[in-house]
Amino acid sequence: MAQQGKDVFRDSIGTIDEEGKRAWVYPKKPSGRYYRYRKYVSYLLLLILFASPFIKINGNQFLLFNVLDRKFNIFGLPFWPQDFYLFVVSMIIGIVFLSLFTVVFGRIFCGWICPQTIFMEMVFRRIEYWIDGDRGAQMRLNKQPWNAEKIRKRLLKWAIFFFISFLVANIFLAYLIGSDILLTYIIEGPLNHLSTFVALFIFTCVFYFIFAWFREQVCIIACPYGRLQGVLLDNRSVIVAYDYVRGEGEKGRKKFRKNENREELGHGDCIDCSQCVHVCPTGIDIRNGTQLECVNCTACIDACDEIMDKTGFKRGLIRFASEENIAKKAPFKFDLRMKGYTAVLTILVGILIGMLFLRTDVQANVLRVPGQLYSHEEGGIISNIYTYKIINKTTRDFDNVTIKVADSLNAEVILVGKTSIFVPKQGMAEGTLFIKIQESSLEEEKTKLILDVYSNGNKIESEKTIFLGPRVFK
Repeated sequence: MAQQGKDVFRDSIGTIDEEGKRAWVYPKKPSGRYYRYRKYVSYLLLLILFASPFIKINGNQFLLFNVLDRKFNIFGLPFWPQDFYLFVVSMIIGIVFLSLFTVVFGRIFCGWICPQTIFMEMVFRRIEYWIDGDRGAQMRLNKQPWNAEKIRKRLLKWAIFFFISFLVANIFLAYLIGSDILLTYIIEGPLNHLSTFVALFIFTCVFYFIFAWFREQVCIIACPYGRLQGVLLDNRSVIVAYDYVRGEGEKGRKKFRKNENREELGHGDCIDCSQCVHVCPTGIDIRNGTQLECVNCTACIDACDEIMDKTGFKRGLIRFASEENIAKKAPFKFDLRMKGYTAVLTILVGILIGMLFLRTDVQANVLRVPGQLYSHEEGGIISNIYTYKIINKTTRDFDNVTIKVADSLNAEVILVGKTSIFVPKQGMAEGTLFIKIQESSLEEEKTKLILDVYSNGNKIESEKTIFLGPRVFK
């Protein structure tokens, strides 16, 4: 791949200059078909992000991640800490899927789906274009002395950025504590919930810092996914790539001149206009090949296609392609590694679906009190003491809950302090009970029991436990 003498581009990241200082990126405002598609995807995802905390399904918030109270709702379905294994499997599926997606399509997730990129490019950057102007106007404004115009534009932009950051922080808070609680806090005022407001203000400052100053550095420095893609990508991965075979020719790039036969002169189709560089939000030159900073946002494709249209050349000098496709014109092939990821992903999804079907709406745990042995009672009765915990994952209450021994043993379950149990919706009930069995019915020192949980006569759950009795000599 021709570099035209620029062989040091990998020595440092593109946003750091030779003196080690921040090189501010002023990307040109993108336009084109891919940018239009990205806007559709981005605004749909933003709508989902802002609406999800306020959507209710059967009284449950559509998405809730209340870590402090250990309440989680996924697509309106409540999950408890006891369902943590489902979360673990889901995270593993997410990692495998992201790995497979990267192996096949490169880092397109970052440019099209990542919240950081969506907020930066489709919200904050567009506001900046509206206030400061396009690339050239922003660069001139930065060099301009602090006169009335610059102060007015800076204060307006910073104020809007801070307001949006505050709004985003509130939305994230709604995911953590619930939208109903958030609205209650807003009505009651910040002084009545000062600790929450201080935390909200800190998150607002973090968001403001990221989008007003740190910006693309998140993708380049902070995000580990950029490093991960270097491990996952290979010559068959489809990425945003520059066709150096077509673009360089035998003698490299050359500025465009009308009525010039570039093919006879040995030059490629790249006219060295640098529009792909100017439009890049991370400030790289895609013509140098795959780089850590590239987020596959496709802005360079739109910019290059526009130039190709103006010069009469064929589109696709920069396009979605693999290294093998560019170098050897080889078609895309779903290779063994991709098939392996797909097989693992399919198995994990199948396991998760099976777990979801096996997941019960009510979970009962009945455990013997530690350190307590059985006790003898009159009439040859053996008694064991247990603690119980019944978790209700549904949005309806369970009343008149009783526990019975399912086996044919002559057993009796006695609740301590009550005759029945009430389990509130999305809540739990706990307490103590005794199980009493005739000694003559016991055939072993440890007897396995199946306990059925009923609500108004309807069986809602079963649980297994151990009943201790005297040693039986045969």
